Amino acid sequence: MISRLNQTVVTEFVLQGFSEHPSLRLFLTGCFLSLYVMALMGNIVIIALVTFSTGLHSPMYFFLCNLATMDIICTSSVLPKALVGLLSEENTISFKGCMAQLFFLVWSLSSELLLLTVMAYDRYVAICFPLHYSSRMSPQLCGALAVGVWSICALNASINTGLMTRLSFCGPKVITHFFCEIPPLLLLSCSPTYVNSIMTLIADVFYGGINFVLTLLSYGYIIASILRMRSAEGKRKAFSTCSSHLIVVSVYYSSVFCAYVSPASSYSPERSKVTSVLYSFLSPTLNPLIYTLRNKDVKLALGRLLPSFSH
Repeated sequence: MISRLNQTVVTEFVLQGFSEHPSLRLFLTGCFLSLYVMALMGNIVIIALVTFSTGLHSPMYFFLCNLATMDIICTSSVLPKALVGLLSEENTISFKGCMAQLFFLVWSLSSELLLLTVMAYDRYVAICFPLHYSSRMSPQLCGALAVGVWSICALNASINTGLMTRLSFCGPKVITHFFCEIPPLLLLSCSPTYVNSIMTLIADVFYGGINFVLTLLSYGYIIASILRMRSAEGKRKAFSTCSSHLIVVSVYYSSVFCAYVSPASSYSPERSKVTSVLYSFLSPTLNPLIYTLRNKDVKLALGRLLPSFSH
């Protein structure tokens, strides 16, 4: 800590992690390490399949590749530090390190929410306007959407992180979480957090509200279109292309809503830790499995890439 004008300024934080449950340390270390390895391997396989399999060079898989990249960034910004905390007596993180972790976490999480909305729109066009799909979802539009998602979310992360760096932290310095997250950081600040709270609320409304409504609208039109189909085979095929995405959306939004769509004053450390495990560890691990196991094209590509998988 540095003393400035009789005020102590925090230069590093202590991540509480799961220190209040020492008996679970070994179990959690094994679980988190397994999840991290699975998330990395699964998402790298997805990126490799989409890159090297010509059969997967379509908008749906292009956006899936972007989602896999953000899953890797999300888990890598949180899990290594969480594992260090489980293996050491005290898990400290510098102020700059904390802000860097916050930036990459907010960037990856908000990007995933936007990508899920874009992927829902892609499925809407594919099922509701199949004859115009290739012209509507052109490579130029897909590229522009991807760049837009990454840029908008990087700006959002920069604003929220920049606002956090303007706050004063005079102690205590224990973050009641296993990574640097906005709500527990705001509770530690000894300066007004009104602007931060407003910006967090705006981000919640945009990412958790507007995006969620757009995704629901897309699936509302998709389900209506599927129900109008006369062919049972057509209905089955149309639903199978959307089911994996719908499962991912359900898991992701439910955990993010629990963690973020609540005021900082009602912040519950225990609840936040559980929901954070869902969206930062479990969701990135499950996404590749859901898309691989429930998608015939991905399974075929995997079978060509790794012949042993085809038997």
